Parts: sequence; C-alpha cells; structure tokens
Amino acid sequence: MRLRTDDDIYRARLLYLGPPGYTLPVHLPYAQYGLFAVLVPFFMFIHYLFTMEIEIFPAWEIALAMVTTSFIFRHVDPDRPARIVIRTALTDWRRRQESSEERRDPSLVATKVRIRQELL
Repeated sequence: MRLRTDDDIYRARLLYLGPPGYTLPVHLPYAQYGLFAVLVPFFMFIHYLFTMEIEIFPAWEIALAMVTTSFIFRHVDPDRPARIVIRTALTDWRRRQESSEERRDPSLVATKVRIRQELL
C-alpha cells in the first residue's frame, strides 16, 4: 500500500503548456520532452544500422519514441525517477533467468546408502 505524502513539492510537476495563447492538447513534464528528444535520434540510428539509409521524416522512430516515453513514465513517481526506472529495466533485461529445473529444491534419494552392522 502506498501512502500519499502531504508535501506539495512532490505533487508539483514542471509542465510546458505551450506558447502563450496556444496551449498544447496534452500536459507533459519537461523530463518527458528530454527523454523523447534523446530517443528519436537513438531509434533513427538503429534504423540506419538495419537499412543503411536515412529517411526524410522518421515517422516510425517518432512513434516508437512516444510509446517508449509513455511506458517509462508510467512507472515514474517522485520516489522513483526516470533514470532509476531505465537502469532497473536494463539490469533486469541483462540478468539471466534461472530455469525452473535449477530452482527446484534438491531431493534426497537414499538408493546408494548401505547400512552395515558393526560387531562389538
């Protein structure tokens, strides 16, 4: 269970609403703009590696950057900033998952145990 804090500073979000008189239809924090601006060239570079050509209007790259930004910021809150969410995702992706057979508890089998009587 998560408790909401009484601090207004945690609920304050730095938003860019657009130019005066022409507000944007969505309210995005500045951090989302920055992550989006980093992801678009990154996806363009990946596209260039696969196709060896540069597109005039990178529609797919912009769409991927929008989806990735919204997915990352779905898990961001004041206690968990975006860089921690990205670092956690990268470390979870690199870590090898154990198979179900390796995680089972070892079972003890007494097929090779021999009992002998000692003579006094």
